[in-house]
Amino acid sequence: MSADYNSLGVIEKIDVLLLPKYNISMSKPQPIRTHWHQLLGKLLELVLTSLGIKVYVDFNLMSKPPRADILLLRRDPHQLTWTVEQLAYLPDGIRDSSASHILAELKYSEAVTGDVLEKVHGYDIFYRTTHELKKSEVATFILSSHTTKKEVLAEYGYEEVMGLPGVYRSRYPMVSRVTVLMLNELRDEPHNAFMKCFASRATEKRKAFRALMGMGFSVLSNSLWMFLAGLRRAMLGRGDEEMKVITPDDVMALGKQMQEMLLESMSVEERLRGLASEERLRGLRPEERLRGLASEERLRGLRPEERLKGLRPEERLKGLKPEERLRGLRPEERLKGLRPEEVLSQYKPQLEQRECQGALKLLSRTLQIRFQLSPTYFGNRLEGLSLETLELLSEVAVTANTLLEFETRLTELTTTTNLRI
Repeated sequence: MSADYNSLGVIEKIDVLLLPKYNISMSKPQPIRTHWHQLLGKLLELVLTSLGIKVYVDFNLMSKPPRADILLLRRDPHQLTWTVEQLAYLPDGIRDSSASHILAELKYSEAVTGDVLEKVHGYDIFYRTTHELKKSEVATFILSSHTTKKEVLAEYGYEEVMGLPGVYRSRYPMVSRVTVLMLNELRDEPHNAFMKCFASRATEKRKAFRALMGMGFSVLSNSLWMFLAGLRRAMLGRGDEEMKVITPDDVMALGKQMQEMLLESMSVEERLRGLASEERLRGLRPEERLRGLASEERLRGLRPEERLKGLRPEERLKGLKPEERLRGLRPEERLKGLRPEEVLSQYKPQLEQRECQGALKLLSRTLQIRFQLSPTYFGNRLEGLSLETLELLSEVAVTANTLLEFETRLTELTTTTNLRI
């Protein structure tokens, strides 16, 4: 953080202004440094944007310069409190604030001093004044990677909030609006893990990354997982001495490399573990989804109409026996589209059977009238005779003079000819 009060440009009219004197040659090149707040800002952007919290990095505190290394988390103005989903990713101190505008200054490589506390308190005033906000609408924080000296905290009236390790608030009006979060001291809770990735102690960083990476792909988005993997590698794998300058894009590229290496070393089962069915099949063409499945496996779970969808009529009927093709159809549906001769050929056996039944009834009735016989007199001797035989016997029943004459003719037709069906 290189900005100071003589560069803020916010005091337009003043009678006397004493400024410290700096012996800095403007021609001397300034050292290039890693903007750690940009890395934290990118991480919070990936985590919080989808939850309705806007994240701004290097936010202009006023309508004109200066620009400070400030993160701004802004809640929807119509949303009165943090949602359950948002609270899952906000650290102690911030999650306990009801303000809708959160200013946060990250101190990663330098300690928190009195100058820093006073400067950040000024940011709070400038931001509220410029944007015409109430005090209750803005809360300001310093995120300290290193543990601040106890004497500095005591000098400015800071005390740890009871029940919230690592959260310090001051009782002195000058800096009372600036809450200090000691990242090394925050509780090992999941909602603190994203902030604790920037703690100075390697053990705290490792615990935080272990908790976050353990969530896996089912919870973390692909881009968030890659960024966390790259950030972990950059902050723990190589050492700060090799990290002279690193940007959010560098971290994302490093995470992508690690993801590719990890995927190459994993088996197919390991890659797919934990994914829902639709996630496993996403991006595959229909023929790729079905490749290697037996026919019955492809059709399992489909309704009959889904199985037949897209098939031509002849494909739907292929392999079915005639009676299976006609099963369930109404008579008029069975005959639809057939030529007259096809209809006759299809129903000829049924028609002949009906004609035989009619001829048998006529013969039985004639015999009862002519010879005063009971319906059961001939038993089943007349059943099963062909239509031609029944018609011939009906003529005999009319012309025969006696029952004996009819019975003789019946015997001849059923024993000496092949007219029985």
